[in-house]
Amino acid sequence: MRSVIVYVEQEQGKTRRIGAEMCSKGAELASALGGASTAVVLGKGASAAAQAIKETPIDAIVVGEDVPVDAFLIDPAVDALESLAREAGPSLLLLPASNAGKDIAARVAVRLNAGIITEATDITIAGGSVVVQSPKFGGTVVSTIGFKNSEFGVVVCRPNSFAARKQAGKGETKSVAPASGKTYAAQIVEAVAQEAGKLGVDEASVVVSGGRGLGGPEHFDIIEQLAAAFGGAVGASRAVVDAGWISHGHQVGQTGKTVSPQLYIAVGISGAIQHKVGMRSSGLIVAINKDPNAPIFEFCDFGVVGDLFQIVPALTALVKERKGGA
Repeated sequence: MRSVIVYVEQEQGKTRRIGAEMCSKGAELASALGGASTAVVLGKGASAAAQAIKETPIDAIVVGEDVPVDAFLIDPAVDALESLAREAGPSLLLLPASNAGKDIAARVAVRLNAGIITEATDITIAGGSVVVQSPKFGGTVVSTIGFKNSEFGVVVCRPNSFAARKQAGKGETKSVAPASGKTYAAQIVEAVAQEAGKLGVDEASVVVSGGRGLGGPEHFDIIEQLAAAFGGAVGASRAVVDAGWISHGHQVGQTGKTVSPQLYIAVGISGAIQHKVGMRSSGLIVAINKDPNAPIFEFCDFGVVGDLFQIVPALTALVKERKGGA
């Protein structure tokens, strides 16, 4: 493998943070392999999204404004990536660990007869070979995996795993046309956005989660205020989601979302194994709970035993003060 191809998701011309992270890592890997790095952005708004990608060290950008990813399910994206990979020759493909990204990655891997590695948290080149680190068994084990006898390799990348470098690359752009004569069975009839404009827990570098220790939904505002002070996202345990205090989109855990932010703050969360599975790969874990015997204190990096209603507002004020805001 020499070239690196990065699939960047976009919506209405805006890319997610992981797009810049993968482009930065992709450029680094391509340089180590002695090849070129290419970002692929598809659908309406792709041209606008490409402008943001130009601020990364990526070598080239393929824009498919007319590729109908907004009208059909993942098939148009799979067709485009397969075609570009075959044109580039032996390549490493990087895709985001989103619902669509995982599905596209699996299908592209089958078509290219390629190996696939999911939930990657680091990718390096050793002796000319691609080496991937990926947590397994809820983060209790970190595996080191490579590709064997494969011209192509597909890696699904976790958000917040790579540093996003703001460095203008060559950024040369070219267009790709939709596959001619293709018909697709699964058509998108309607797209419904949930809580538009809010940063998702799987995208944020800081996540502040609340649990039953808050006592009721009326107290979730202190979680929201602390998350806002950090510029992060609001998470929640399954118990409070099941109780209807907050929507399922915020749930972190085995039956919710798996997150890996740089900082995870658990407020009033006991730390049951189901929740632990969803956040244990976070960079730094801070727990605030009045129960000194709460399981979360067994695996957090820093634990604070005390009244969350005193601690959290004080922490919020301190973060605002340090950031120079009121």
